Amino acid sequence: MCMIIDCILGRLLDWPLVFGLAAYVLKDLMQGGQFTKNTDETCKVVIVTGSNTGIGKETVRELARRGATVYMACRDMKKCEEAREEIVLETKNKYVYCRECDLASMDSIRNFVSTFNREQKKLDILINNAGVMRCPRSLTKDGFEMQLGVNHLGHFLLTNLLLDVLKKTRPSRIVVVSSLAHTRGEINTGDLNSELAYDEGKAYSQSKLANILFTRELAKRLEGSRVTVNALHPGIVDTELFRHMGFFTNFFAGVFVRPLFWPFVKTPKSGAQTSLYVALDPELETVTGQYFSDCQIADVAPAARDAHIGKWLWAVSEKWTQSEILQLK
Repeated sequence: MCMIIDCILGRLLDWPLVFGLAAYVLKDLMQGGQFTKNTDETCKVVIVTGSNTGIGKETVRELARRGATVYMACRDMKKCEEAREEIVLETKNKYVYCRECDLASMDSIRNFVSTFNREQKKLDILINNAGVMRCPRSLTKDGFEMQLGVNHLGHFLLTNLLLDVLKKTRPSRIVVVSSLAHTRGEINTGDLNSELAYDEGKAYSQSKLANILFTRELAKRLEGSRVTVNALHPGIVDTELFRHMGFFTNFFAGVFVRPLFWPFVKTPKSGAQTSLYVALDPELETVTGQYFSDCQIADVAPAARDAHIGKWLWAVSEKWTQSEILQLK
């Protein structure tokens, strides 16, 4: 009888190990497409926004490892310098720079571009990575709803202010980090700035849809310029973007939910793979106006193909940011 009980207990004690191993196997399977080509980026100059944590930081790390000169465009300079020091020590690439760029401030964006243009005469790749997700209603310094202001309008202005140097450097690339959430998005033409009503989820999805509409419209305007622009979904990635989602940050979630959620999310390193693929793969040099997921072209939602709304959003964005924009041919 004792031998039987010991055998049963032994099998029961094995179950946590079995579940743990299964979770790690599942985690590995969920990491998605990987960019495995060994490209040399020694002569490239790259800007990555929001690059002191998460996907952006891992993107900079890999770019630095490949020899690129990288500008980390960030709001928090302390975190940026800490991330830069870590990356430089690891990659032995000293050509990684921190420059302040608060996408919630048009003045900060203009100052960043002015500083960059004084320091560099070329720009091979712009990666619009920064973003905020499902935050409580708040406004940028210029009065825009925060998610629309940072995720779309800030990058809209930054990209257009850098178009001259991108065109001089051609072939060059613009990479826009969007999200699968764009499929739930709708451009609210009657209340784009969420002044009449605010729902953090709808505002986030609207901003991600705006990313793709911007990408597709800009691709048309840059046709024949040898400057490409593509959008992407990085996957569900465990980053600081979840900091405003109370369900994932409270005690209950930390103890019971996150362990169940953990196998199904990508690491920041895996989340950066599609950004690297779109930015660096030689075979994509002439590909533009596309949307990628897991290192391959994916379909966009019907709303993202609405050219009329895309033009409307462009006109409003141009007016609100007061930027000098490339005119449609």
